[in-house]
Amino acid sequence: MLVSYLDPSNLFFWGAVITAFGLVIGSFLNVVIYRLPKMLERAWQEEAYSALGKTPEFTEQKFNLSVPRSRCAKCNSQITALQNIPLLSFLWLRGKCANCSASISWQYPAIELLTATLSLMVFLRFGLNLDLVFALLFTWALIALAGIDAKHYILPDNIVLPLLWLGLFANLDASFAQLSDAVLGATIGYGVLWLCFWGFKLATGKDGMGYGDFKLMAAVGAWFGWQSLPGVLLLSSLGGAVIGIALILMKKSSPSTAIPFGPYIAIAGWLTLMFGQQVQTLLNQIMGSAL
Repeated sequence: MLVSYLDPSNLFFWGAVITAFGLVIGSFLNVVIYRLPKMLERAWQEEAYSALGKTPEFTEQKFNLSVPRSRCAKCNSQITALQNIPLLSFLWLRGKCANCSASISWQYPAIELLTATLSLMVFLRFGLNLDLVFALLFTWALIALAGIDAKHYILPDNIVLPLLWLGLFANLDASFAQLSDAVLGATIGYGVLWLCFWGFKLATGKDGMGYGDFKLMAAVGAWFGWQSLPGVLLLSSLGGAVIGIALILMKKSSPSTAIPFGPYIAIAGWLTLMFGQQVQTLLNQIMGSAL
């Protein structure tokens, strides 16, 4: 009976396993999205204090992805293991702190559900093999990067650079692109946005995007080769433009408001992972019609 369940062709069993594991990973990604920017800020402060010959004074001397334990942002009560079960605890507590009844951000169950859903979709796309492992790591990294950039306007090197190198490693046997195309993809992906940045800066005197965007585009190029970059640029630019215009029309931003570009690169990168050939075919059709 156990052997039949573990059969790689048992989509229902493995789909359930991947979905449950995705919920757990989503809970961890929430921690990364919340804590990693704070960890970087503390590191920058420590460097600044060190340069001045001073010692920083933090209320919590140790702060990383595992310490201190999760607490309510309002009453500071420690969250127990039973109150930290992905998605289920949020539903059980009805979205409120068990101690003070303060509302829990919808970001937490949303990220958990998103991670589980995308993980299941990736499994159904790739099946149970090594490519699935690479594709899941790519997906989870993009979720974390999109969440951090949306809130803090940064794309941490701690995630982007390992993602780039992992893409090149995955393509040693051409899992997603030929290695030569992947190397060109990383180089061109960085270079194109670098040129756009400096062209915009020379024309307006302002920064149009951050260096993290260059690195993330390079990472996508490392995963899917230089051929994927036109489609990724088109999708991410269209996504950013549509959302930006919508926010302006809803009076939630103005034309001068900065909009993080990382989430749109992440969405375009994931769509390329899942539907790369279809995206390329659509792009060719659009280009053919335009010509």
